Amino acid sequence: MKYNALGNSGMKVSELGFGTWAIGGDWGNHSDEDALKGLHRAMDAGVNFFDTADVYGGGHSEELLAKATRGMVDRIHIGTKFIRGGDIHDPQSYSEASIRKYLEKSLTRLNRDRIDLYQIHCAPLEMLKETDIFPVLDKLKQEGLIRSYGVSVETVEEGLYVLENTQASALQVIFNLLRQKPLQELLPTAREKEVGILARVPLASGLLTGKFSEDHTFEESDHRHFNKDGAAFNVGETFSGLPFNKGVELSRELSWIAKEHGSMTQAALKWVMQQEAVTSVIPGFKNEAQVSDNLQAVSAAPFSQEEKEKLEAFYRDNVHSHIRGPY
Repeated sequence: MKYNALGNSGMKVSELGFGTWAIGGDWGNHSDEDALKGLHRAMDAGVNFFDTADVYGGGHSEELLAKATRGMVDRIHIGTKFIRGGDIHDPQSYSEASIRKYLEKSLTRLNRDRIDLYQIHCAPLEMLKETDIFPVLDKLKQEGLIRSYGVSVETVEEGLYVLENTQASALQVIFNLLRQKPLQELLPTAREKEVGILARVPLASGLLTGKFSEDHTFEESDHRHFNKDGAAFNVGETFSGLPFNKGVELSRELSWIAKEHGSMTQAALKWVMQQEAVTSVIPGFKNEAQVSDNLQAVSAAPFSQEEKEKLEAFYRDNVHSHIRGPY
């Protein structure tokens, strides 16, 4: 396992981390027992970074991480997110008093005295610009309640604003073979500014596992069912903004990546890990088997320059125009 500096946070995190949305909720049926086994499998393999949020299962994923990492506070880094527990369009949600309440609840659920990486959770750009949220985060950092802070964004525009106007240590972005726009300007700027990049939705909500057909049906409690067209939140968070059937078609056209790079899942993760600006890629999981499959991406054969150019051309010519929503 390779470990990369997470911006100016002073932390080094594993190139493969894991997100915990799926074990908290909104991804269909899941088991706490399976989740805990998966977390321990990841840590045993050298994973030392996990991403979560206060709204994942109403804080349940934070509680699961507390159980799994008990006694490992110094060596297992956790990034959690906040703001979506309130009205993201209300300036009051961004007040110091509100943020301290969000933080206190997360600290309690995580059973920690300090958050390693405290991240704004996909706030509208105008709220990032017009509120005092960043001075508040600077204050919490000075007080030792958070070690560092970052921002999870929906769009390249939001990401560039954060890079140019804040002291954030990390930026969390949707980035995968079917969502390559960050390659053009965002990732080079982050590298220049020495800001860490956490690549979320790296498998495009499962499209890049290659396991779906057009007639696949998702459970009603799975966001891939109720948000497939953006009915509940940003359409880009589900299938990277692609209409499901089109995403299945495009992923099928990418099936060749599995030939020299393990499974399609492992190949898709390896491609993200190969991007120089990416600090850690954070796929989700529900069980130990999925964790084990994803871990094999670390040792998968890297993509050649010719293959990388082929994949960038495929995105530009076949994918980009089909993505919906702001990105």
